[in-house]
Amino acid sequence: MPTDCISYQKSGYFSKLMQDYLDQKPELKPLYNHFPTLENFEKQIVEKQSNFDNANRIPLVNTLKKQYQNIEISDSTKQNIELLALENTFTITTGHQLNLFSGPLYFLYKIISTINLTKELKSKYPSNNFIPIYWMATEDHDFEEINYFNFKGKKFRWNKESTGPVGRLSTEGLAEFLEIYALELGSSTNANTLKKLFEDAYLRHDNLADATRFLANNLFANYGLIILDADNADLKRAFIPFVKEELEKQTSFKTVQKTIEQLQDYSVQVNPREINLFYIEDNLRERIIFEKDLYYVNNTRISFSKDEILKLLESNPEKFSPNVIMRPLYQEIILPNLCYIGGGGEIAYWLELKAFFDAVNISFPMLLVRNSVLLATEKQAKKADNLNLSWADLFTKPADLVNTITHKLSAFPIDLSVQKETLEKQFKYLYELADQTDKSFSGAVKAQEAKQKKGLENLEKRLLKAQKRKLDDELQRVTDLQFELFPNKSLQERQANFSEFYLEKGELLIPLLIQKLKPLEHNFDIITI
Repeated sequence: MPTDCISYQKSGYFSKLMQDYLDQKPELKPLYNHFPTLENFEKQIVEKQSNFDNANRIPLVNTLKKQYQNIEISDSTKQNIELLALENTFTITTGHQLNLFSGPLYFLYKIISTINLTKELKSKYPSNNFIPIYWMATEDHDFEEINYFNFKGKKFRWNKESTGPVGRLSTEGLAEFLEIYALELGSSTNANTLKKLFEDAYLRHDNLADATRFLANNLFANYGLIILDADNADLKRAFIPFVKEELEKQTSFKTVQKTIEQLQDYSVQVNPREINLFYIEDNLRERIIFEKDLYYVNNTRISFSKDEILKLLESNPEKFSPNVIMRPLYQEIILPNLCYIGGGGEIAYWLELKAFFDAVNISFPMLLVRNSVLLATEKQAKKADNLNLSWADLFTKPADLVNTITHKLSAFPIDLSVQKETLEKQFKYLYELADQTDKSFSGAVKAQEAKQKKGLENLEKRLLKAQKRKLDDELQRVTDLQFELFPNKSLQERQANFSEFYLEKGELLIPLLIQKLKPLEHNFDIITI
């Protein structure tokens, strides 16, 4: 194959907003702090040093030690937790839902982007420490988004009732799920490793947060990754003043709404509510609504006066949960963070938030689009070569790809452009005649021209269809290959689970990705495994 990557902008899978952000269009510059280049991190470090409350480091370190006390961790992770207490230590953060068995492949790419960026930064700025953080979305409550994964085209779903924050959800009942999944894995060495990993993560931990921490730690322990569950009273104490402001002044709503007006040429990712907070308990996470001088918890009979809710905030900050608008602020308050790494959709909603951060005087992090990857087997790469397909060809829409290959394989030109040019010359002469006679003739010429052009277009379409039928075998091989690489006409990284590729590569899979991915290059990588 001629190349092993294509730009995000040319992949066809990134929104106009993301393309313009990556192109650093001037109209978007007010919506972010510094564009993620290695050199720009120097400015971000200075800003974060002057803005971050270092008193928040101690509860962060203590909380992490408690969360890791029942799990075996590597020396590098242990050292990184201790380093967080130092004022010259900074974090690079990615976040992800608690998808069952990690969910789609891009779970790996997010974390690897984060790990690799910390390595680049340490090389460039050796006097500072840079720690990769995986922020678990333990407070989310949309279980339907995370209770399944796909393996070799089959969906494996965990059927269970869930109403509260998913991190607190019991893992009871997953033994039967594992039995079904294990049958699909087979009995190879790598298959048995996957079975044990699933069993150790989900059958030996009581809740989804602990299970996901074990899984991520097992996959990335050797790279010093720190996994954080921010559903924690001690961490939320630092967030109290900002929750209070949200309850009393609704600053986020006012500032984000103004930013959305600036984004009117784009699809808006999220819309703020007047209060961007939830009330949570073990089996409850519902919006807080302010009406008639009272704070109500949606879909319940729970209500508070202003004094009551502020008193509750002081005594039990863990009962207040940020939504998608407030969560980034919470993250940047408790972490000495320089950069957030996420997918296109995530970066799109972060771009709505800078004015809000400015209003509450918290440094806005750099925003980096995570690595995207297409994994291809050697057999698939060879097929593409034999079919004379570039990776750019395979990224095009299926209908466009078939048309392109039909034109490429045809022994003669399929378009009738020569005939169309001849027709235009003929009618140019007729229009000249029409100028010299009655106007009714001009109308007849125009009608005849439209009819004949339409006829040629129809013939061109029929010729293309005829060639597709003649080249059916070759075209079928092309579409089969594209479907293998882009299941359900979607990106592989959004469909397949890592276990499908772990079966083939085993423990070499993650080191290979670590070696190949360059987070600051903004390319969609194609990696042959």
